[in-house]
Amino acid sequence: MTRPRSRSRSWAGPHLWSRPRRHRRPPLRRRLALTASAAVAGVALTVCAGAYAVTVYTLNRQFDLQLTQAATLAIQQHQGSGPGVQAGECRYLAAPACAQLVPASAADDPKESYLLPVTDAVRRVAGGERAPYYSTASVAGHPVRVLTTPAGKGLAMQVALRSDGVRRAERQVAGLLAVIGGAGVPVAALLGYWVSRSGLAPVARLTSTAERITATRDAGHRIELPPGPRGREDEITRLAVSFNTMLDALEESLAAQRRLVADASHELRTPLTALRANAEILLRAERLTPRQRERATGALTRQLREVTNLVNDLIDLARDEEPRQALELVRPTDLLEHAVAAARDHWPHIAFVSQTDPSATATLTAAVPSRLTRLFSNLLDNAAKFSPTGGRVEATALRSPEDGRLEITVRDHGPGIDPADLPHVFDRFYRSRTARALPGSGLGLAMARQIAHTHGAELTAHQAPGGGALFRLRLPANENSR
Repeated sequence: MTRPRSRSRSWAGPHLWSRPRRHRRPPLRRRLALTASAAVAGVALTVCAGAYAVTVYTLNRQFDLQLTQAATLAIQQHQGSGPGVQAGECRYLAAPACAQLVPASAADDPKESYLLPVTDAVRRVAGGERAPYYSTASVAGHPVRVLTTPAGKGLAMQVALRSDGVRRAERQVAGLLAVIGGAGVPVAALLGYWVSRSGLAPVARLTSTAERITATRDAGHRIELPPGPRGREDEITRLAVSFNTMLDALEESLAAQRRLVADASHELRTPLTALRANAEILLRAERLTPRQRERATGALTRQLREVTNLVNDLIDLARDEEPRQALELVRPTDLLEHAVAAARDHWPHIAFVSQTDPSATATLTAAVPSRLTRLFSNLLDNAAKFSPTGGRVEATALRSPEDGRLEITVRDHGPGIDPADLPHVFDRFYRSRTARALPGSGLGLAMARQIAHTHGAELTAHQAPGGGALFRLRLPANENSR
């Protein structure tokens, strides 16, 4: 029995299974330094090249002007002379210009040879067929610059000056600018490094702060800002300011989260302990009388309801905004009447009075009906809780004549709000000294404020004239209801 051949695994070589090598990009500071250095070096070399071009042009321009002046002088001095060499001392550096007259026809040339080369172009200038021009030549092994220009009928004047002094000046300028350009490259590198270091210092501080926060999970760190007047910050400084502002918001959010968890655990500890005690009592139901079992069962039911309401309130408070698809146009006054009717059933010993101004009856607003009703119920329950038996709670609705917003107030005739407690009545789990003996978790007003905020409304607390507390809700009105 032959053994089956194993499949070849050559396709699973390391070139297929190995991870592709990732090329790590150089740090931003290095890239910025290289970019700045290259930019400064490029500018320096461009300036040097431009300076060399301008210098060479200026030297040649001045030399050509000098040659033109020498030609004009030679024409004046040798006017009326015949063809041939008129001056031949240009082989010396400090000598005057060489000069020779060339006829248009070679048949009119003198017996002596010319000092400067004579070409067809020179003959054409003598014959008036070509404009004056500059050229280069060599005299006694030295370079010269030659100007050929008309010098009368049928003659052309050739004037030459030694140009090796100009060429030497050009080489000196080139060497000097090369030294300057070569020194500019390391200077550019130093400037680029300094620019990257100073320019990215806030970014480095920002990165260090972010890494420190990530490592320690402490949002209390901040980026040091450079001194200077506000309003004149650069982009990096504004980024650092924005990052510090974000850290402020993050720290505040974390602190609020910690407070919420701590307060929730504190509020849940008591009802959970009571639930556990009542559950343990019910476990021994055979030892209890029917009356005791009924009381334990009732207490367990109430405590379960309290815990359920507390958990639901926490879930509602954890939601920052209402879902946009749940918004609809509603009449807040109808929801207020519904909440007042429900409060009458829940608080039979309290007299609830509702007053609605005719201008507010038809007012519409975009809201989630159930949430807005919950807001009204929380305000009414809070007012009833602090009202004495047989007391009165007044709910009014009217249209503000100033801005057209719907204004709803809920007032009780209880002890009112202590001035020290007034800034904290909407805080989560906050309960004043007078409210600690009353039922509740301290989340009702906090939830009412959040619902008002998500609906673009304003909810405030005040001392009512004559005693008691007054809560004022100002809702935005829909344009169609105006």
